[in-house]
Amino acid sequence: MVYTIQDIVSFLEQIAPPSYQESYDNSGLITGNHSEQVKGILCSLDATEAVVDEAISLGCNLIIAHHPIIFKGLKGLTGKNYVERTVIKAIKNDIAIYAIHTNLDHISQGVNKKISDKIGLVDTAILQPKKGLLSKLVTFVPLEAKQKVLSALFEAGAGEIGEYAGCSFLSEGLGTYTPSDKANPHKGSKGLPHEEVEIRIEVLLPRHLERKVLASLKQAHPYEEVAYFLHQLENENQLVGAGMVGMLPVPMEEDAFLQSLKDKMGLQVIKHTQLLGKPVRKVAVCGGAGIFLLPHAKRSGADIFITSDIKYHEFFDAENQIVVCDIGHYESEIFTKELLVEILSQKFTNIALYLTKVVTNPITYL
Repeated sequence: MVYTIQDIVSFLEQIAPPSYQESYDNSGLITGNHSEQVKGILCSLDATEAVVDEAISLGCNLIIAHHPIIFKGLKGLTGKNYVERTVIKAIKNDIAIYAIHTNLDHISQGVNKKISDKIGLVDTAILQPKKGLLSKLVTFVPLEAKQKVLSALFEAGAGEIGEYAGCSFLSEGLGTYTPSDKANPHKGSKGLPHEEVEIRIEVLLPRHLERKVLASLKQAHPYEEVAYFLHQLENENQLVGAGMVGMLPVPMEEDAFLQSLKDKMGLQVIKHTQLLGKPVRKVAVCGGAGIFLLPHAKRSGADIFITSDIKYHEFFDAENQIVVCDIGHYESEIFTKELLVEILSQKFTNIALYLTKVVTNPITYL
């Protein structure tokens, strides 16, 4: 089967919707044409000139990178820096670059779950669930159409709360209406008042699925005019957010845990605060720069918080309540390229998928 770049983009954005990214981010298709046929995909943490060269040598015309090569607007493309040179090379060689950054960070099976799996955490949960991503739909259907409409709403993605699907609240009432002479009523007669036993249906849905859910509602509903209310909620979405916290299957001494962390994450060094002399049971993680989650890690009861890009004075904020570890930005997210291949392999079995062999880490250690 032939797939276009848009097919890949649509699949990825079902898993990690663009609406989940932070406001400062630039996830999405950065170079390339949506309608182009995909010849091969190269997955990487960063899109750099060397990665573009690798894609060329492999015959890949799509790079899927975690970090966007363009964060800020470009006012020119003269090749004066690595960003401009990378973009120019990609465009000249008809290579598309797609970035899937903080939206992939924020899903429950995303970057932080990959880190948690690597270090052996179980019973994981989002450390800081995001607000403002949910809506509530209220609609009214005649009794005999209840199941058809509910099934359509659930199929479109409504009614999921955490690990529970098919969630709704139903209440019975009496609906009234008078069809006009131009109406085509499902029940009742033109010009005559009508009463109908109806079911009030209430369901939650992700905000980015509003259009899809409403389209399904209108298609499944028997009425000519569908009455509904759509409310945007500030509730936390427990499956979307920053960081992750989980448990070790068996508690470990701090030294033993840190050595295990080095081995499992392939680390040369760990910068950390003073050890507290107590077993490690609960661990919080955040790939990339995640020190903003330190208060959440403390409140979660975590014994250790693993992240990167911590400034000198930020280490003091541990205040001997938690061990804070900086393992390096690249090192914390290096397994994201494996995650991307795993995700894409679920659907695109006949497209050549590659893990970059280019080490894009700008930091070296003696």
